Amino acid sequence: MSREPRRLKDVLAQGQFSVTVEYNPPKGTNLTHVVESAKALVGRVHGVNVTDNTAAIVRAGSLPVCRVLYELGHDPVMQLTCRDRNRIAMQSDLMGAHILGIRNILCLTGDYPTVGDHKEAKPVYDLDSVQVMQLVTGLNNGKDYAGNKLDGSTAFTIGGAVTPEADPLGPMLVKFEVKVRAGAEFFQTQAIYQPEQFKKFMEAVRPFKVKVLAGILLLRSAKMAEFMNANIPGVCVPQDMIDEMRAAGDKRALDVGVEIAVRTIKAVRPYCDGVHIMAIKSTERLPEILTKAELG
Repeated sequence: MSREPRRLKDVLAQGQFSVTVEYNPPKGTNLTHVVESAKALVGRVHGVNVTDNTAAIVRAGSLPVCRVLYELGHDPVMQLTCRDRNRIAMQSDLMGAHILGIRNILCLTGDYPTVGDHKEAKPVYDLDSVQVMQLVTGLNNGKDYAGNKLDGSTAFTIGGAVTPEADPLGPMLVKFEVKVRAGAEFFQTQAIYQPEQFKKFMEAVRPFKVKVLAGILLLRSAKMAEFMNANIPGVCVPQDMIDEMRAAGDKRALDVGVEIAVRTIKAVRPYCDGVHIMAIKSTERLPEILTKAELG
């Protein structure tokens, strides 16, 4: 057994500026890249998310990868989508996760299968993300979703997702409150690129006694930024950032993306409780981002 990692829940409760990062499991069984990258971050971040077949693309499961990261000394955040499991499978996986030392669950709806690599797969969506939060709250209180008593409860910290740059913002704020009432204790946001708009969002949600970690998604190219603007609702990369990356050229675009991420972290830090850094396909740049953003 590894040493018990410092728990994200405790860091948030203490009011410390919290840092989480994110990994996609491999499409296969080779964990070398994830493990080597994660080793460099032990003691530098407070939580490590593991995605759950994000974008409906088949990958290794979130739970076993979470356990590997736990053994390295991290406090994993297991992402759980509604797309692939009914309520029975979810509860079984969650109890298993608790047994294996996992204590953070991020409840997500999940992308529809038609956007992924198994387009004919049948979606489940037995529950939505709010109902999953209620389900996890029940497990924490020692009862399953049908009200049956458990022989040993769970002790999960429940997380949710939110899109601060949604337009209009009103419906998103309503959903935010619903998730808080369902048991959400922290939120990791969709990628943000407009700090002033994020500030307005934070002013609106501050009355709620939950923690908000600003989502920082590392841009790799101008083309990536334009794709996000066209295809991801609630994400808006300003044109000046796109122009900055295009002017840098292919060889320096990722370097500029790192600079933008660092600038954004510093700009939003006064308003939120932490940051959630997503460096898709470029996780080797995470230590650099942490250092330049003065995050430890």
